[in-house]
Amino acid sequence: MTRARPPAQARTARYAARQRVNRVALALSLAAMAFGVFWLVWILWETLRLGLGGMSLALFTEMTPPPNEAGGLANAIFGSLMMVAMATFIGTPIGIMAGVYLAEYDPRGWLAGVTRFVNDILLSAPSIVIGLFVYAVVVAQFKSFSAWAGIASLALIVIPVVIRTTENMLSLVPASLREAAYALGAPKWRVITLITLRAARAGVITGVLLAVARIAGETAPLLFTALNNQFWNGDLSKPMASLPVTIFKFAMSPYENWQQLAWAAVFLITLAVLGLNILARVLTRQK
Repeated sequence: MTRARPPAQARTARYAARQRVNRVALALSLAAMAFGVFWLVWILWETLRLGLGGMSLALFTEMTPPPNEAGGLANAIFGSLMMVAMATFIGTPIGIMAGVYLAEYDPRGWLAGVTRFVNDILLSAPSIVIGLFVYAVVVAQFKSFSAWAGIASLALIVIPVVIRTTENMLSLVPASLREAAYALGAPKWRVITLITLRAARAGVITGVLLAVARIAGETAPLLFTALNNQFWNGDLSKPMASLPVTIFKFAMSPYENWQQLAWAAVFLITLAVLGLNILARVLTRQK
């Protein structure tokens, strides 16, 4: 017969086994983190090294140039700012109102379930699919590329992100706040606007900023919709330049000045996205 171990020795053996498993898991986690950080630092270093060389006053004051000539990215910067701002202006109210409906009015209804299902599909859909959809619905029908089509495709990317964030943040608001407001005789719309949305304000704003950071670097939807424009254009019904499309065009060219402008554009987008993420972190920390 095998002699059983005393309880103290058995606990010690189990503890030692758990320590070994913990060390292996910790080592694998640190290795995975180091692998990811290594590539991230390398990408950031190359962006800084190659992007800073193209920074100049002409970058913000001159149009995209022909090959082997001096120029800047003024028209692409303006186009990106215009389309991102308009897409955010259109998509944010729709996303917030849909998120409010899902969290406050009908969280368990059939329409809410369908909305969440469609929203999950939009969240996971490749941006090129959204661009192709807008191309078929808008560009092909009007037989013209336009900034409005680009704005529509970017807004379709903003909406599901804002919906998901708004619903999640409102769901975290304690029910006691709503009940206290109802006990004082406040109507539902006032409870939502003055209590729940105000309590979840930091999280909702963070979701909007993350959506802006996502669409700031989208290229595929704009290739199918806004296309590109080498000149300054303020007419939203015509093709408009943007930084992502300019990067796509210039980075693959054999011309050195275009490649330098492409890296400068990458540096600008990286700074913008980094700033938005820092702002989102600050707002979340205050919350």
